[in-house]
Amino acid sequence: MWVLLLAPFLLSSCAETEFVAHAAKQMQSEPSSATARGEYKVGNPYQIRGVWYYPKVDYDYRETGIASWYGPNFHGRPTANGERFDMNALSAAHRTLPLPSFVQVTNLENGRRLVLRVNDRGPFAHGRIIDVSRRAAEMLGFKIQGTARVRVSILAAESRAVAARMQGESQVVMADAPIAVDGMPKDSVSSESLPLPPGGIAAPSATPNRSVLPQPAPARSRAEPTVTVSGGPVEGPPVGLVSTVPVQPTQMFVQAGAYGLFENANRVRMRLSRLGSAFISHVLVNDRDMYRVRLGPVTEVARADAMLERVIQAGFNDARILVE
Repeated sequence: MWVLLLAPFLLSSCAETEFVAHAAKQMQSEPSSATARGEYKVGNPYQIRGVWYYPKVDYDYRETGIASWYGPNFHGRPTANGERFDMNALSAAHRTLPLPSFVQVTNLENGRRLVLRVNDRGPFAHGRIIDVSRRAAEMLGFKIQGTARVRVSILAAESRAVAARMQGESQVVMADAPIAVDGMPKDSVSSESLPLPPGGIAAPSATPNRSVLPQPAPARSRAEPTVTVSGGPVEGPPVGLVSTVPVQPTQMFVQAGAYGLFENANRVRMRLSRLGSAFISHVLVNDRDMYRVRLGPVTEVARADAMLERVIQAGFNDARILVE
């Protein structure tokens, strides 16, 4: 019965490794009218195909990897936080970020950059870091090919603001974006006429006594959008605007893990050398030496997927595909 249920999804998959995410999403029930508009959700740890995922609040999130997309099979169905999936909207599924969150996705192959609203869980294929809606894949320029090398970065200010709004908080203080909160006291500016000094001449028109000047609207930019936290819907970042950044050559690697001791990393490298060209990459993280064990570089996504599966089967469940 399960084979019959999954078969249509495998045949119509828009990226070759979507089938696990599709099956998981199809088995969700329809949301009630009370939850159709969605709720704020982080969620509990969960396991897919032997790999554990741990949802958490992470406003420093930034990752490179492979993106895929999903669409017709889930149009109108509930997302993980109770909203309805719209394949023509600009949204995304992520395995661990809070729902909803805002992320900036950059296609490293063509330089297209787009802001998306994360409101679903997935992708559950090991070699993907984000699953975007069909419309987002079109705008990012990888709908036809099905996957793309991407960089995903959370928009911390906007994500904090929408979390506060949906959790009923009335005030948020943050340093990196102006936040307008209904009910906050407004500063007033007053003036007072003073007596002229000896020999002084009065100005042609006097300033009215105790006048209150209108408050200017906060300055807005793409980097620092204004967000209303209470008393109405959150006005988020400029979703739907595609920008373009310069394209630089990238390479794909499968990283088995990162280790604080070279000896440990070297043992892993020797163990994985039978699977391909394994090597150790040294990096400083917070002034601490870290030794990353990697295989590659790999030129094709399908080959990277196959290599990643072999590394996971060898016991390295935290292995992932990286793009640099």
